[in-house]
Amino acid sequence: MGVRKREKAIEIKEAKRSVAFAKLNNCPTSPRKMRLVADLVRGISVEKALAILKFNQKEAATSLHKLLLSAIENWKVKNEGADIEAAQVFIKEIRVDGGAMLKRLRPAPQGRAHRIRKRSNHVTIVLGAKNNTES
Repeated sequence: MGVRKREKAIEIKEAKRSVAFAKLNNCPTSPRKMRLVADLVRGISVEKALAILKFNQKEAATSLHKLLLSAIENWKVKNEGADIEAAQVFIKEIRVDGGAMLKRLRPAPQGRAHRIRKRSNHVTIVLGAKNNTES
């Protein structure tokens, strides 16, 4: 590995240490359905996002609700139990990427078969604070 590449990798690693995030891998929901729910909470405060996710009818909302609670706990650990309302924590970034796909066959008429793709996704939530209490 070259010197510049190594320095950039170290810089990226240090930036990740200062950010609170949570990750959900291989969630058995299609990325398109998960993005519909993720778009509802992108960029808003965590209290408001928790309320939106709690009362949303979609199945993807329950997974995102649990993931957001995990991200909040990670933020508390990084900031030694600081108050969330005082720091005005919000969802800085929420990313939904496609995961592994299970490929199945469904019988079709006249001896044919149609391919069924059971999709999954990876979700990453990054939290930020407007009143920066981090050192």
